[in-house]
Amino acid sequence: QVQLVESGGGLVQAGGSLRLSCAASGSTFSINVMGWYRQTPGKQRELVAGIRRDMYTNYADSVKGRFTISKDNAKNTVYLQMNSLKPEDTAVYYCSAGDGLDLRRYDYWGQGTQVTVSS
Repeated sequence: QVQLVESGGGLVQAGGSLRLSCAASGSTFSINVMGWYRQTPGKQRELVAGIRRDMYTNYADSVKGRFTISKDNAKNTVYLQMNSLKPEDTAVYYCSAGDGLDLRRYDYWGQGTQVTVSS
């Protein structure tokens, strides 16, 4: 089993920045992909960004050029640097991890952290 704990959410004005962190513990040796999803009430969970063990990354079109996902293997921690934030980025952000190689499939989830962007 893998446990994921997010931190770094909060309230920020439009145009500002936040960095989310997600620390993984437990059977981290099995993790091949990590990612960030977000969800707003009444909408499906959206994949924001993913990173594979070989450091390959992908992003949702809505965040390309503004968000950057990165990973510190020594700390088993994944980050999401969010710049030029917009009110539509407001959501609960969830960290995820998976044992496979598909950046769209995840097996483990964090509890979520709220990001609110004010206009």
